[in-house]
Amino acid sequence: MLDQELIALAASGGTALVQAAGTDAWTGLRQAVAGWFGRGDAQRERAELERLEQTADSVRDAGPDEVERVRDRQEGVWQTRIEALLENLDGAQREQAAKELASLLAQHAPQPGVSAGQGGLAANRVDVRAEGGSVAGGVINGGVQIGRPLLPDPPQG
Repeated sequence: MLDQELIALAASGGTALVQAAGTDAWTGLRQAVAGWFGRGDAQRERAELERLEQTADSVRDAGPDEVERVRDRQEGVWQTRIEALLENLDGAQREQAAKELASLLAQHAPQPGVSAGQGGLAANRVDVRAEGGSVAGGVINGGVQIGRPLLPDPPQG
C-alpha cells in the first residue's frame, strides 16, 4: 500500500500526462515517462510509448460532449498504472523511482497557471460557442452587431 505522498505523485503524473497530450510539452514528457516505466527495458519502453500515443489519440479524438469524461478516465488510468509500478518496487527502489518521476514531471510537464499578453485570453478547457444567430468570442476588441449595419452619421458641416 502506498502512502498519501506517493498516491498524490501518481495522481499528478496522470494529470500531467493528459494535460500535456497535444501540447508542445507532449513529446518530451511522453519520452521521459516511457523511459521511467521501461526502467531500462527497451521493449517495455516501446510498449509504453504506444500506450501514451493511444492516450493522446483518445483525448484528441474525443468530441466536445465527451472530452472531459475521456480526460478524467485517462488521468485515472495513468494514476493507477503509476501506482502499480511503485507498489511493485521494494522500499529503496520505490523511493528512487518516486524521485525520478517527480523530477521528470517538474522538467517536462506543463506548469499550472496560464498567462496572456495584452488583449489576449488565457484559459484552460474553455468551450466558446455561438448558437441561434448569436456571436461568441474569447476576445472581442470593439463592437459587435448582428443584422443590418447602422447607417453612418450624416456629414457635419
